[in-house]
This record gives sequence, structure tokens and C-alpha cells, in this order.
Amino acid sequence: MQNLNRRSILTLGAALGLVAATDAPKAWAWSSADSIAGTDTVTDPWEVWDDDTDPLVAALLDNGQVPAVNEAFESWIDNGDPLPGGLPSELTSYLMEVNTLPSWADPVKLDRAAQFNKRMSMYLFLLYGLGSGIMSTVIPREARNVYWSEGGADMQARAAKTFTYGYDLSALDAFKPTGKFVVTSHKTRLTHAAVRHLLPQSPAWLAATDHPIPISNGDILITFHSLGTYVHGKLREWRGWGLRMSAAEEEAYLHMWQVALHLLGVRDEFIPATWAAAHEQSRYVLTPLLAPTPEGVDLADILLNLVSQVDLGVTRGFQREFARYVLSDKIGNWLRLPRDYVSRGVIEVGWPAYVLFREGLSPIMPETFSTFDRFVRGLAMLFLSKGSSATHTPITIPTGNRPGT
Repeated sequence: MQNLNRRSILTLGAALGLVAATDAPKAWAWSSADSIAGTDTVTDPWEVWDDDTDPLVAALLDNGQVPAVNEAFESWIDNGDPLPGGLPSELTSYLMEVNTLPSWADPVKLDRAAQFNKRMSMYLFLLYGLGSGIMSTVIPREARNVYWSEGGADMQARAAKTFTYGYDLSALDAFKPTGKFVVTSHKTRLTHAAVRHLLPQSPAWLAATDHPIPISNGDILITFHSLGTYVHGKLREWRGWGLRMSAAEEEAYLHMWQVALHLLGVRDEFIPATWAAAHEQSRYVLTPLLAPTPEGVDLADILLNLVSQVDLGVTRGFQREFARYVLSDKIGNWLRLPRDYVSRGVIEVGWPAYVLFREGLSPIMPETFSTFDRFVRGLAMLFLSKGSSATHTPITIPTGNRPGT
């Protein structure tokens, strides 16, 4: 992996014609009238962090208590598990308060979302992996935050933890006592708080960022839109090829993400109440901010190389063209993804035919069916293994930034 310091960041950025740190969002004007809170106020989410969690984790880091907390967390996996013993009393009190679903969570909708995730799993794994995963590298703040944090130095481990979050969210029992997603969310929220405390201590990150504190509520919303809203949009687009998705399933899928955002500490006044509101907010907070960065180009190359290590039954050129196909050639050009026009032709003709046949709306199996089926199933296995051979990749609270920075 290329070792980037401040000088090489600036030199590489100039050579590639990439944007400088000018990715600040415009003034916030989205009204919370369209949120689940429905309060009709205008508050800037990029100036909101996590008042309940940040001071607690900062104290744990400053007092050297995080390694012991991570060790105690090894036995805390399922939602129904008791809180581990040996935690600092203030952390135990915090977890006792937040370790519950919001009062507005609807178990019927969450169950419906789980069934939807199961039925659409192959498409979801594909879009989360080659769509959302690569899109994250052209979200400037997210790319910089990941690159300069502790996890950026070992992207295979970092990707495995991301897979853990997505896998636990997609499980049939995600929000039930036997599931893992609520616990995974709490660990992720604590990790975000640690990164907020640690990254401002990194000279390399400070030289690249446009905002003094990372992972605001606005940044988490952007990540949601690169995942849930993006995937919902692609699935609706693919309905033209026979993909079935009822209004109740769409509502349930959104509800799953609403609960997930709440568990990460996003205020209810920022969480869209409907898909129409979500797509409106996405056009406001995500689309205008997408841009290449040196860190993002490097991360995309690493992520795609990790995918290439799995036998997907297709060439690397096919994989990169499919990433272009589900994102855009504009993003592909930003990331310097090599072109494979033969593969692109196969994808543009074969993918709609694959979906039509797979959904039972075409009696004719396309010649390329086996190619796409191996490809999609290979990505699914990568997702189901959480990017590694481990049965469970623990999410741990970091204690430092990228080594050497």
C-alpha cells in the first residue's frame, strides 16, 4: 500500500487533478418536518456529534481503559447477552441506558425487513459490495477519515468489520435477542466516538480535512444514503426488469435503517420519515459532495483488490466494469478504474436478462446466466464470510490513528 504523507498527498492530488479539501457541504436547509421527529426545525447535522457518548469514550481513552473494555466486549455478542462484567461503572451505566430499541421501533416492520433482506439478499450483497463500498471512497470526508484512522492501515480487517455490521443488520434475527445487530451498533457508536477523539490529534488528517471533528450526524447520514438510499434507488430502477418489491417491503426496509441510524446516535430530527424524504435529503447531502481524493483512489484500489482475491468466475476487468455500471462512469473515471469494453457490453445486455430470468419473468435462460450467477454468488459468499475466514470479526474501539501519522 502506498504510504501517503502530507507532501505526497498534495503532490499526488495535483498530478491526478483531484479536488483539494473543498468538500464542505452547503448550509443546511432540510426541515425536520420530513423526519420521524416531525418537529419542523432546521438544525445543521454537521455541527452535531454525540454528546452522550463522546465525553465518555474520550475519558476511557485518556485513562488507558480501552484495551480492557475491548477484552470485556469479547463475550458481549448477542443482543440478549448480559452486559459484560469488569467494565468501568460509567460505561455500564451508559450501556444500560442505550441498550434498547427506540420506543417507535415497529417489530412487525423489522420482521418484514428481515424477510425482504433474505429474499433480496443476492442483489443486496452485490449493491452493498460493489456499489456502496466503492462509493464510500468518493465521499471525501469518509475516505480521509478511514484512511488516516487506525483501520486505514489494514483495509482487510477494516473491511471485515464493515461486513460484520452489514451482515448483522441483514440477519433474520438482527433486532431480536438471538441477533447481534444491536450490540454491533453500540460497539460501532463507541468506535465513532473514539475516532472523533483521536483523529484531531493526527497532523496528517488535520492537513487533509476541511472540518475539525469527524463523523458528525451529517456524516453518518451521508453514509446511510450511500447504503440504504442508494440501494433502494437501484432496486426501484431494476423493477423495470421484473424485480418485485411491494410498498410494505419498501417501508420496512426504510424502517430498518431508521432504527439503525437511531442506534448510531443520529438525532430523530435528521432521520427521514419516508423514502421520498430520504431521496430528497440524499440529493442534498450526498450527491453534491461526491468527489475523488488521493486517499479515496488508494482505498478503492485496495478494496477492489480484496474482491479480486475471491474466485468470482470473472476477470478483474469485468469486476471493475460492473462497479462502473452500478455507480457511474464518472465515478469510475475518478477512481482510475481501467476500462474493459467487452465486459461492459456483456454486462449491459446480460444483467437485465439475468434479472428477468432469475425473477421468473423470462422463460429463456440467457447465455451469460452462469457468468452472472457465479459472480453474484461469489460476492454473496464474501459478504457472508464478513470479508475473512473468521466466523465473527469483532468490532473493537481503536486506541490510535494510522501508524506513522
